[in-house]
Amino acid sequence: MIRKVIEQEWDRFIGFTDLDKIPKNKLKIVYKNSYNLKNLLEKECEPEQLNRKKIVKPKETKIKEYTAESVVTWVAGKEYVVTCRAEDTKPASEIIIIKSGIQFSSEKLSQQVGPGSKPKLFTTEATVKVMPQSSDNTHKLVCGALNQAISTPVLASFTMNVLFPPDPPTIRGLDQPTIKAGETVLLVCSSSGGNPLATLQWSKNNEIISTKWDMDDATKSSHSYLSLMISPADNMANLTCEATNLVSPQPLYYTITLRVVFLPTEVTILGSAAVAENKQIYMSCFTGPSNPPVHIRWWLGWKELLTTEVTVSEGANGGTATMSNLTYIAIREDNDLPLTCEAFNEAILYTKIASVTLKVLYPPQKIWLEGPSQGKQFRAGTKVKLTCLASGGNPPASLKWYKENKFVKESTSIVSGKISSREIIITTAPDDNQATYRCNASNDARAAPLTAFTKLHILFPSIDVKITPSAKQVKRGQSVTLTCVIGSSNPLASLIWLKDGNVLKGTEPQAKKAEHGGMSATGKVTIVTSSSDNGKRVTCQSYSAVLTESVNTFYKLNVLYPPEFAVDQVTFVEAVEDGAVLIPLKVSANPPDITYTWSFKGEDLVKEGVKRYHLREMGALEIWNLTRADAGDYKIHCKNTEGENQTVIKLIVHYSPSVKSIGDPTEVDIGGTAEIICVADAVPIKSDMFTWKWLGNDEREFTADQQVVQEATGKLIIRDAKRSDAGRYQCNIDNGIPPPAKGDAKLIVRFKPEIQRGVHLSKVAASGDGRSTATLTCKAEGVPNVEFSWARQGVTIDLNNPRYSEKTVHEGALHTSFLTIVNVSAALDYAVFTCTAKNPLGIDVFDIQLVSTSRPDPPTELIVANFSHNSVTLQWKAGFNGGLEQKFRVRYHWKGATSFMYVDVFPPQATIFTITGLTAQTTYNFSVNSINALGESEYADGGAIITVTTLSRDVEGPPPAVPVPTTAPLPAGLPIPVYVIVILAAAGALLLVSNISFMGCWIHKQRRLADEMKKEDRSKLAEPNQYGDGELINTAAKQTLLIDSASEHSYSTYESSEGLTSSDGGYYYYPGNEFHPTLYPHQETSETMSNETSSIQGRSTRIHWGEPAETHEYEEVGGRSIYEDLGGVYSHSLSSVYPIRDLHHAENYVGAYQRRGRPLAEYEEPVQLYDSVPDYQSTDLPFQMRGELV
Repeated sequence: MIRKVIEQEWDRFIGFTDLDKIPKNKLKIVYKNSYNLKNLLEKECEPEQLNRKKIVKPKETKIKEYTAESVVTWVAGKEYVVTCRAEDTKPASEIIIIKSGIQFSSEKLSQQVGPGSKPKLFTTEATVKVMPQSSDNTHKLVCGALNQAISTPVLASFTMNVLFPPDPPTIRGLDQPTIKAGETVLLVCSSSGGNPLATLQWSKNNEIISTKWDMDDATKSSHSYLSLMISPADNMANLTCEATNLVSPQPLYYTITLRVVFLPTEVTILGSAAVAENKQIYMSCFTGPSNPPVHIRWWLGWKELLTTEVTVSEGANGGTATMSNLTYIAIREDNDLPLTCEAFNEAILYTKIASVTLKVLYPPQKIWLEGPSQGKQFRAGTKVKLTCLASGGNPPASLKWYKENKFVKESTSIVSGKISSREIIITTAPDDNQATYRCNASNDARAAPLTAFTKLHILFPSIDVKITPSAKQVKRGQSVTLTCVIGSSNPLASLIWLKDGNVLKGTEPQAKKAEHGGMSATGKVTIVTSSSDNGKRVTCQSYSAVLTESVNTFYKLNVLYPPEFAVDQVTFVEAVEDGAVLIPLKVSANPPDITYTWSFKGEDLVKEGVKRYHLREMGALEIWNLTRADAGDYKIHCKNTEGENQTVIKLIVHYSPSVKSIGDPTEVDIGGTAEIICVADAVPIKSDMFTWKWLGNDEREFTADQQVVQEATGKLIIRDAKRSDAGRYQCNIDNGIPPPAKGDAKLIVRFKPEIQRGVHLSKVAASGDGRSTATLTCKAEGVPNVEFSWARQGVTIDLNNPRYSEKTVHEGALHTSFLTIVNVSAALDYAVFTCTAKNPLGIDVFDIQLVSTSRPDPPTELIVANFSHNSVTLQWKAGFNGGLEQKFRVRYHWKGATSFMYVDVFPPQATIFTITGLTAQTTYNFSVNSINALGESEYADGGAIITVTTLSRDVEGPPPAVPVPTTAPLPAGLPIPVYVIVILAAAGALLLVSNISFMGCWIHKQRRLADEMKKEDRSKLAEPNQYGDGELINTAAKQTLLIDSASEHSYSTYESSEGLTSSDGGYYYYPGNEFHPTLYPHQETSETMSNETSSIQGRSTRIHWGEPAETHEYEEVGGRSIYEDLGGVYSHSLSSVYPIRDLHHAENYVGAYQRRGRPLAEYEEPVQLYDSVPDYQSTDLPFQMRGELV
C-alpha cells in the first residue's frame, strides 16, 4: 500500500520548490532510488511481522548550524556546511536533504549513526556541503528524518537569502551625437538583478554629481534619473553611471562622452576709435571660444574694409577663438561713422557684432573772455563771475582756468554745438588783488592751446593782527608793554587799543608795504597791572574806514597775586540735621594752585581718618551726617606761592523740633485762666510753628489770642476755665523740618464736688425681710479728689457698724462711693440716706431713699429722634426701675384705627426704639411706659403723647426735623430750630381759629357725660398695676394675647388681680423675664379716646388721654376676622383652652362694657372679631412672633 502511494504521489510533489506547500498528509517518502528503503518498507508493511512495541519514531529533526524556520543569508558561489540530526530513534532514522526542491544524492551526503541518550536508541547525523547560486535566493533547504515508526518524514527547514552582484548598468536618453549648450537632457541609468539590488550614482569627469536612485522589487532592478543643463564646459566631458551592491567584487560602470556645440559668448573690439585726421587707425576684433570656429568681417558705415589679418587659436572647453586686425587712414568725413566687427558661421546659422564710433580729431579755432571791465575795484568777499568761451574743433574744446599758473578746480562747463564755455565764480580774497586769471582752450588733436587772461583789483582789511607782550607774566602792581602788528590791508587801516571796553592811549603806529599790494602798521601800549587784571583781555583793533570793517585780536593778562576772597563770598550757610552740607568758597589766586585748610573750634577738619569732612572742588567743604553740634564758625585758610589769606563762614544747622518741656499737668480753678506752656528745641524758630489740639472727642478751635508764641515758647491760654476744658491738650511743633514734634499736657480744672442726680439715682429698692443686701451708690465729680460721708435721717452713719460698709473708687474727676447695707430691715432701713461729697473747694449733698421693690416709675422726656415715610424713632429717659429689671413698651394709634397698637422694645432696656411698617403720610400718636415683674408704670411725662405725620414715599433729601412733645423738657444738645417753632406756632394758630367754634360746642356737650364716666371708673383707674391709665383688657383681647404668646414659651403672660371682683377686670398684661425679638403690633379696640388730634405732616401736639372722649364698643367693629378666613384654625372656644379665672365674680362685672349700661349677659364670648390685621409680608418672622393684638 505505501509503495503504491509513493509511486502515485511522487510525481505530484517532486516539482515543488517550497516544501511547505507540499501536502503533509500525502508526503510519504522521497527516496526513489533507495533499494534498501523500499525492501524495508515492504517488509514493515506486513502486519504479522511488525512489532510496534520495539520501535521509536523521530520526534524532531535538527539543523545543527542554523535555526529552523529562519532566514539564512549566504553569498552565491561560496561553500557552506549543513548538518541534519535526528536523535533517540529506533531503529536509526534515514535523513534526506533537499535544496530548492532538488534532493542531494546519497553520494553527497555523509551520514553517521551513533548511540542515543538512552540504551537501544540511535542518533543519526547527515552532513552536506552546499554552494548556493543566485537561483536559490528565497528558496528553502529542507532536512527530513524517517524510520519504520512513521510514514511521513519529520522535517526542518530554513529560507536561503543568497547575495549576488547585479548586472552591469546601461544609460538611455542621449539620442544625438552632439548637444547644444543651454539644452537640458534627461538620462536614465538602469541595472537589473542583484541581491540586494544595485545602488547607483552618477559622476562627471570622475566627480560625483548625483547619488539618488530608485528600486523596483517587481522587476528586480534599480534606476537613477539625471537631469543635466548642458554648458560649454560639458564639451568632451565623460559622464559615468556606477552600479554596485554588498557582494560586488568591484563597481560596474557605463560611460558616455558629451560633444557640445556652443557659440562665442562675446565679440570685442580693441583699440582707440579716435584719431587725428589723415592719420592711420589700428583696431583689433576677437571672439570668445566656440565650437565650431567663426569668421570675422569689418564694416565702416555700410562699407566693408578688407585691410585685415585673421588669426585662429585654441580656446577653452575644446573650442577655438578667432581674432582680426584692421589698419585704416581716417579722413574728416569718417567722423562719427560706426566701425563694426561681425562674427558669423553659416553652418550653425550664427552671427554676432560689436561696434564703436570713429572719431576724427582737429583743433579749436577761437577763444575769448567775458567778465568785469578792467580797473573795477571789488571789496574782499565779493563774488565775481568770469566766463571763457571757445569755438570750432573736434571734439569741442576743453577749457581750463588758472590763477597765477595754479589750476582752478571749481568751475562749470557748457558745450553747445561747436561752442564750449567754462565759468568760474570767485569769492574775492586779499590774494586776488592784482592776481592774473588765465583760460586755455585745447582738445585731443594735440595742437598748441589757445589762451586769454585778465586781472582783478581787491580792497581788503588787515589780513591778521598780532600782539607781543614784554613779559609773559607780571606780579600785582608791575607794568607790562604790549606791541601790536596789523597785517597787510588795502587801503591802510588804523590801530586802536581797548581794555574793558575803554580805549587805551598807545604810541603812534608805524606803516610799511606788505603782501598782496597792501600796507601794514605797528603800535605799542603800557599797562600797570592789579589782581583784577588777571585774565582780562587787552584788544588790538585794526579798523578800515573805507570798508567800515575791523579786525581784532586780544592778549590775556597773566598777573600773579595771593588768594583773594570774592566780594559775594557767603558769610553763612544753612543746612538740615542728618543731611549733608556744602560750604561754598569763592576765592581766586594766581597761580591757582591753592592749599585749603578748614578748621572748626581750632581743630583742622580735613585729615586722614576723618570721614565726615571732604574737600571738594574750588576748596568747598562738604560735611556728612550733620548734627546740631556742627553749627558754628568755620575758618578757611588759603595759601599759594604768592601769599595767603583767610576768612570765617558761619554754619547754621536746622533740625526738626522736639518738646523741650511742657506743663503737664497744668492746674487751674474753675473760672480762672490757665496757661499751658510748651518749650521747643528747634532751628529755625518760626512764629507759626506752634499749634494746639484738643484731644477730647469733640472738635475745638483755638483763636489767635489763645495761642501765644514767644521765641521758642508756645502758650495756650484758657480763660474762664470750665469743667469741660479739663482734659489733654496736644502741643504740635512744626518748623518745616520733618518730623514735627508733639507733646500733650493735661489741664486739670479744680472744682468743688458735684453729685450726679436723677430720678433713677435717688431711689434704691430692696426687700426689707432682714436678709437682703442693698447698695447705695453716690457719684460725684470734683477736683481734687472727693471724700464721702453718709448719714441716715440726718445722723452720720458709724461705718464701724458691721451692717454698714463703704468703698470709694476714684476714676479721674469721677469719684464713686458705695454704701452697702446688709440684712435690710423695713423698719430700720427704709429711710432717707444722705451722701456728702467734699473737697478743698466745696461740698455737695444728695439724698437717696431706700424703699421696697415696686413697679417702675414712668419714663421721662419722650421725644421723636427721627421719622420717615414708614418708620418713627422714639427716645426717652428711663425712670426708677422699682428695684427690678424693667422693660419698655410703646403704644400708638392713628385716625381710623379701632384699637391701640403695642410694641415691646428690644433690647428690653433700650431707651431709643424704631417702630417700622407704618403707612406714609399718616398721623400717629405715640406714648411709652415701663414694666417690671411687679407691674407697669404710668405713661411717660404724665401720660402725654407725641403726634407724628409720616413722610411721603417720594420724599428725598436729609432726614426731616422730628417733632417733640410741647410739654416735655428737651434733652441737652437737641435745641429746636427757630423755623420749627415758627411753623408750629403758625400751624397751632390756624387749627385754633378753624376749630374754635366746633371745639367749644363739642366740649360743652361732652363734659357732663365725661364727668359721669370718670366717677364710675375712678375706683378702677386708681388701682395699681393696671393696664395703661387704668384701662382693662377685654376677654377677647386677653385670649388673643395668650394665643399669640403661647408659642413663645411664656414671653408674655396674664395674671389676675385678687383685688378685683370683675370676672375679666382682673387680667393684666405682664411681660415675662425672657424677651426676644421685637414683635409687630396688633390692634386693640379703644375704650376711651381723646378728642381727635389735629396735626400737620412733620408736626405734633400733645393730647391727654384722661380728657372726655367719645367711646365705641367692640360690637361696632364687629366682623369676621382673618382667623376665621383661615378655615377655623381656632374654631373651638378659646375659653375652653385658656379658662378665665374668677368667673364667679361675673355678676359683679363693672368693666368697660358697662359704661353703656349693658349687662354681661348681652356679651357673648368673643370669637376674634377684628376689623383689620396688618399684612406684614416683608418680615421673615413666624406669625407667632409678629406682635400681640389687644
